[in-house]
Amino acid sequence: MREAMLYERLENNVVKCDLCGRKCVINEGGTGFCRVRKNERGVLYTLVYGKAISACVDPIEKKPLSHFNPGASVLSIATVGCNFRCQFCDNWVISQEKQIAGRNFPPEEVVKTAKENGCQGISYTYTEPTIFFEYAYETAKLAHQVGFFNTFVTNGYMTPEAVKTIAPYLDAATVDFKGGGDPSFYKTFSLVPSVEPIFECLKEMKRQGIHIEITNLVIPRIGDSIEQITKIALWIKENLGEDTPFHLLRFHPDYKLTDIPSTPIQTLEKAYAAARNAGLNFVYIGNVPGHPAENTYCPSCNELLIKRFSFAITRWNLTKDMRCPVCGREIPIKGELHPGGCIYPYALF
Repeated sequence: MREAMLYERLENNVVKCDLCGRKCVINEGGTGFCRVRKNERGVLYTLVYGKAISACVDPIEKKPLSHFNPGASVLSIATVGCNFRCQFCDNWVISQEKQIAGRNFPPEEVVKTAKENGCQGISYTYTEPTIFFEYAYETAKLAHQVGFFNTFVTNGYMTPEAVKTIAPYLDAATVDFKGGGDPSFYKTFSLVPSVEPIFECLKEMKRQGIHIEITNLVIPRIGDSIEQITKIALWIKENLGEDTPFHLLRFHPDYKLTDIPSTPIQTLEKAYAAARNAGLNFVYIGNVPGHPAENTYCPSCNELLIKRFSFAITRWNLTKDMRCPVCGREIPIKGELHPGGCIYPYALF
């Protein structure tokens, strides 16, 4: 075990975790809501440091990140545990695992493995990187030392203090909304008492200069309100900027919501139109390979700039300084094109 970061010692060997918005108060011998942070004699420990449950090589577009080092390959790692209880989680086998499982995979080995597999960066993903914060933090530091970038795929429940701590080593984050950020949806289907910490996290990421892309899982019947999608799109425009990429993801039945069908394409297209009408310039439809809304278009002249099929870039039509070749509009893409990167994800364990 390794002592945790970002916690407070209270009286009678009680501790308060300051890592995520839950701010769990943990009695001696107890664990936090995430199940992977334990109070031993008034000291909070992480139970999953260096203990990866999964490691895969992914295209960065799988995160999804469409405006950050396009075409790059990343080594994706995760541990067990999560601070949400999403009934629709497609990684529930590892995120909701109650035992501390995994393979010893220390930060040095992670970086070495990324090098050996031709990656340009490391992604902390699949479950929730907030709950394996110390592991991600030390790995990210080493990754920067050898020139790799780091990305989080997160539910956004990190405290501003956690964001400030990881910010020197975190280059990009995909922040996943569910149900358009509706508070009642989060309470019912993810056991999240308040969505406000997500918005505070995003504001801090913006202040820290972290590249942000937003996803929203559109779930039929319970999380597909066009009004709510418009509301979240307007918030993104006002607080993060109109050029913030917004990905509308198709739901597929999983875990406890196998009775709900996949999201109709028409629903996704209505959501897409609503987000564009709200003023967002770069809106995408995800989990629908071949759909035109996978592509990047110039907001000024509608020129096709990046054509995609699933995780693959099939056409690149930008100038070297990331501008539209027709009208010259600057396109907000951080990093550079990485031709020949991973297209098909593959698991290492």
